Amino acid sequence: MDIYTPENMIRFLYKETTAEETAAIQLALDTDWSLREKFEVLKNAMEGLNTIKFSPRPSAIQSILAYAGVSKEIEQH
Repeated sequence: MDIYTPENMIRFLYKETTAEETAAIQLALDTDWSLREKFEVLKNAMEGLNTIKFSPRPSAIQSILAYAGVSKEIEQH
């Protein structure tokens, strides 16, 4: 089994690897700059996911409110 797959790196990021896997991956990251670069890309992507904010379109909210019989203006961003 190849321990350095993207899936295992993601598991490592989310602290879902076993102690054995964690130690092996950490050692590899400390000694293999190519693997470290790939890991940093995954890490940056994971951190970027935490900054994404989703919200419905104002027109969708207006439609729901109209259906519910509520009259209220929704601020457009």
